[in-house]
Amino acid sequence: MKNLISVALALTILIFSGCAGKEAVVGYTGPKEVSTYLVAPLMTTDEVKSALEAQGFEIVSVSKVAKAKMDSIVFTHPHLKALANKPSRGFLAASMRVLVNTSDKEIRITNPRYFTRAFLQEDYKLNDEAPILEALNKAFPNHTMSQDKWEFDGLSNYHFMIGMPYYNDQIEMKEGSIADLQATLEKNAKKNFVFKLQISKDRVVYGVNLKKRTMKFVDKIGAKNAALLPWMVLIENVKQKDGTVIAKATALPADYYIAVSYPLLDMGGFMGIMTMPGAVVKEMNKLMK
Repeated sequence: MKNLISVALALTILIFSGCAGKEAVVGYTGPKEVSTYLVAPLMTTDEVKSALEAQGFEIVSVSKVAKAKMDSIVFTHPHLKALANKPSRGFLAASMRVLVNTSDKEIRITNPRYFTRAFLQEDYKLNDEAPILEALNKAFPNHTMSQDKWEFDGLSNYHFMIGMPYYNDQIEMKEGSIADLQATLEKNAKKNFVFKLQISKDRVVYGVNLKKRTMKFVDKIGAKNAALLPWMVLIENVKQKDGTVIAKATALPADYYIAVSYPLLDMGGFMGIMTMPGAVVKEMNKLMK
């Protein structure tokens, strides 16, 4: 009987892993399942940067990730920043990444169709990602699509399983003035500061390294997708119901951001990094003390 109960519980967990309600986008004619990454033959970091800049992209930062010390390149674009200049959507501006993976002889680029649909939520409009995707196709014409993928209509409501966070369940770190919050983060981040990306006068997104021990999670679950590092912190002015404006600092919860970046991750893999979400919350809150 105990074995039957255990099996039933395991099946229940598997059934609800990667839960996502579906919200169809009227007029969408692309693939039902969208790859998380574009995969292209290995290039040097300088070659990647040049290819991106030639298509109008802005290089935000280059930092080392994973045990293999691979380069994670964060890049953005004026169109991407315009899309991200909405309440709680600022993470999109710094979501475009390239991982230069010398171990597997490839580069892996975040797919703008996937992350734009996931991060813009109900603000997404048909073909919002088109200019970015078109520019990436020109920059990396020989790419293929990754095996990591998810249903396009399910991305806006994605969460790993029942009880785990959605995109909007963000870590709320601190409130105050936008200047004070920026000063606090920049002071506390110290050597872990990676980048500052100004989206508008009311919105800025930062990139910070996590503690070395915390960042080891990518080697446990697959360094191929390690470009989700550095972690992002969004500081923005938020208009309240009474008309006043308060600045807030927020971050994506690890059990959402990791899951959406690793859609092939199963329950066993997630259990191997079960302390990670709590560690990220502690580190984010410490940044704003």
